[in-house]
Amino acid sequence: MILEYQGKFPKLDPSVFVANTATIVGDVEIGYGSSVWFGAVIRGDFKQIRIGEKVSIQDNCVLHIDRVRSPIVIGNEVTVGHRAVLHGCKIGNLCLIGMGSVVMDDVKIGDECIIAGGSLVPPGTEIPARTLVMGIPAKPRREITEEDLKMIKAGVEEYYHLSRNYLLHSINPYSLKEVLDGKK
Repeated sequence: MILEYQGKFPKLDPSVFVANTATIVGDVEIGYGSSVWFGAVIRGDFKQIRIGEKVSIQDNCVLHIDRVRSPIVIGNEVTVGHRAVLHGCKIGNLCLIGMGSVVMDDVKIGDECIIAGGSLVPPGTEIPARTLVMGIPAKPRREITEEDLKMIKAGVEEYYHLSRNYLLHSINPYSLKEVLDGKK
């Protein structure tokens, strides 16, 4: 479901895949080749949400902001794992946000980072580029390796190609023309 809120309608690049049970509301922009999977909710009702290119927002993720704090800005080639929650944060390029992670308000995550599955990143945390963090609260554990980067890139490509396959073969994909024309 793609919904206008207070005169703001989500802007999706024509190449974006949106699963038929995902919800995108309000001041949201999503870039080339990105995908929003089943049950995901992206609510740009209080502030803007900007999602870069080849970003995968996987099943049952929640992206939201409040009235006071930061918008959500996600760089390019980011994977947001199943059931992750992002709230008013900034995520750099080529990052992996693990399944079930929670990233709170005013968090800034540098490029090429991994947030391990199930981690809680507390409000205001700044994570330097090329850092793996994990835990509750999330703490830096080590620097990202070249093997880690290969794994992140492989995941980005896997979901990019999977989303292209869904666009071509899905029984009920959103018609991007209808979405862009504001009819759905």
